[in-house]
Amino acid sequence: MTEALSLDLKPRIGAGFRLQWEPVQNAHVLLYPEGMVQLNGSAGEIMKRCNGESTLGEIVVDLERTFNAQGLSKDVLGFVEIAAKQRWLEWT
Repeated sequence: MTEALSLDLKPRIGAGFRLQWEPVQNAHVLLYPEGMVQLNGSAGEIMKRCNGESTLGEIVVDLERTFNAQGLSKDVLGFVEIAAKQRWLEWT
């Protein structure tokens, strides 16, 4: 499915989920009515950029610039695919 994802998509946090920084966990978490998902550092960095306004391409560029890295597209798209299957992310 990664091939089907376009860098033009504008992902946003899925309905019923809320992303927030949890100081006690020292991590971003996704809250939902039945519980919480603790995100690792890279997942949190991706998710906090999924605001429904930025494209995946823009998110990749921002991550590469922020972390002085190159070639993050494959990793970002792979995570977005997993997050979409979990309904953590959505787009129209």
